[in-house]
Amino acid sequence: MAGRRPTMSDIARRVGVSRVAVSYALNGRPGVSDDLRERVREVAQELGFTAHRAAVALHGAAADVVGLALRRTSAALRSEVFRRQFIAGLQMELYARGYGLALQFVEHTDEEIALYRRWHAERRVDGVILCDLRADDPRLDAVRELTLPAVVAGGAGELPGLANLSTDEQAGAAKIAGLLSALGHRRIARVSGPPDLAHTAARTAALATAFGADAVLTVPADYTGEAAATATRRILSGRDRPSAIVYDNDLMALAGLGVAAEMHVAVPGAVSILAWEDSPLCQLVHPALTVLQRNITDYGMRTARLLFELLDGRPPRSVRYGNATLVVRDSTGPARS
Repeated sequence: MAGRRPTMSDIARRVGVSRVAVSYALNGRPGVSDDLRERVREVAQELGFTAHRAAVALHGAAADVVGLALRRTSAALRSEVFRRQFIAGLQMELYARGYGLALQFVEHTDEEIALYRRWHAERRVDGVILCDLRADDPRLDAVRELTLPAVVAGGAGELPGLANLSTDEQAGAAKIAGLLSALGHRRIARVSGPPDLAHTAARTAALATAFGADAVLTVPADYTGEAAATATRRILSGRDRPSAIVYDNDLMALAGLGVAAEMHVAVPGAVSILAWEDSPLCQLVHPALTVLQRNITDYGMRTARLLFELLDGRPPRSVRYGNATLVVRDSTGPARS
């Protein structure tokens, strides 16, 4: 353990018990014997273990729960493959360490911040995961003020006091631009997520850099099929129709494919379609959709690991995650003459 601080997992391995048992023993919770409690404390002292200040000193006994608030309805979550896979990855890592997940849906930022304050005051969670970072996001200062351990999933750059796992949008945009340029596409449209989201802005900037700002028309949407269908009709009805459309997620791309069929616009003969996210349905439709494919379950697991680093007393880290692979299927082809 030279060079790093000892953790509860180190104590658990030395004593031969689970991390949950170590947490119970160190925090005075019932469920372990007095002999085990004493042995755990002895090993903790031998290793020089110091419990994380935010999780224990302020919270009291550890809750062994991680909080996640989403500004989405449960119905939207059922159709959004990315978020379901992300949560699956979180739960796999949490389960392996004896933790639970507190998941709650909120409608706006103020409600989300109030939820964090309540979770903190009632000692419901040991830390939280923030999603959908926005410009000048007030949630960041709120969790810092509470000294609540937090990881931002989709953060950008250094976030003082917080860990974050960002995605390499530049690399993804370069792969999209490389494919479409090689196929002769010179002007494309993009149906994006909400423009106030940090990763939406990052994709906009990355695609402009990779393809040229004047060559990309961005139409904002909200990740739903309904908004994507409206945006697609607008794009395909215009005079100067682009030869390719990029969608920020799989659901919007599927909706766009349906609108193209409805308007008798051949894919990929008249317009190519590409999705920035993948799902099983992207392979089952006709034509199958070209996608950027990422291991979202692994992304969720890595997010949880960053939070456990904070709970184990290590300093927050900013990590870039860039495993996107371009999978070329039948929905992209040469630009029309």
